[in-house]
Amino acid sequence: MTASYETTDPAAPLFLHHEVPEAIFADGRWNEGPCYFPAWRTLIWSDIPNDRLMRFDEITGHVSVFRAPSNNSNGNTADRQGRLVTCEHGTRRVTRTEHDGRVTVLAERYGDGRLNSPNDVVVKSDGTIWFSDPNYGINTDYFGNRAPSEQDGAHVYRLDPATGQLDAMITTMTQPNGLAFTADEKSLFVVDSARTMGPDHPCHIRRFDLAADGTLVDQGVVVEASAGLFDGIRLDDRDRIWAGAGDGVHCYARDGRLLGKIRTDTPVINLCFGGPKRNILYMCSPKQVFRVPVRARGLDTFAASAVSA
Repeated sequence: MTASYETTDPAAPLFLHHEVPEAIFADGRWNEGPCYFPAWRTLIWSDIPNDRLMRFDEITGHVSVFRAPSNNSNGNTADRQGRLVTCEHGTRRVTRTEHDGRVTVLAERYGDGRLNSPNDVVVKSDGTIWFSDPNYGINTDYFGNRAPSEQDGAHVYRLDPATGQLDAMITTMTQPNGLAFTADEKSLFVVDSARTMGPDHPCHIRRFDLAADGTLVDQGVVVEASAGLFDGIRLDDRDRIWAGAGDGVHCYARDGRLLGKIRTDTPVINLCFGGPKRNILYMCSPKQVFRVPVRARGLDTFAASAVSA
């Protein structure tokens, strides 16, 4: 990958300009859903059309297949016990991989119908699991299995794994996609990537604030995508938004002000922070996965849980 750095706010240095993104994997078809496990110094991600979960060992530099078939897995995250939580397009469900390797189904239906194709997932400090459910996995056989939707739209859900209660929290978006909570968990940023349906459809990041009664209040669009599509997003420990885009990675202040870009020769679909200091940015492009050190530190969700619990 060739890359250049663009800083639009000199007061917010983000990049190490001498660093060049390193390819750690170059044999994918559509890489997605990166998730870093600090206890194992390991990155897990999905190669959706190839129907496999991949694993990168940060110590040895070795890449291996973590699970195949993976049911066309997409988004991944770690829960508060360090277990892998995965969105599966092929089976239209959300699962959890237990410490002994067993796979537990957490959600696969809402109301009288199957979910569309769970896409991205985050875990809040209270243990609830939040996931987006657009229809990308049922539109074609490339990302899943083509099938009609059994829901009245594409929503964002909250699951309480202790009770199994599943609630539709956001029902007003066209194709909800990437999700990220702020450090205080008072706001949730959500990508709407509906421009995949045509140029007249939205592609932006919205902010929703959590009200005292647990509902979400739509605070409107934070930023519109200016190059290609937004898909996956992550926050750093200053609540800055790092978003994959058509020309690389964009970094925004919480209010949507552009702070800088990593311009690449390939779109970045999704991303996450890793490394012992959370300062390694892992970037998934369709065919390859890259990493590069940055000046920012990713949000430490486990520390955030300790503060807010």
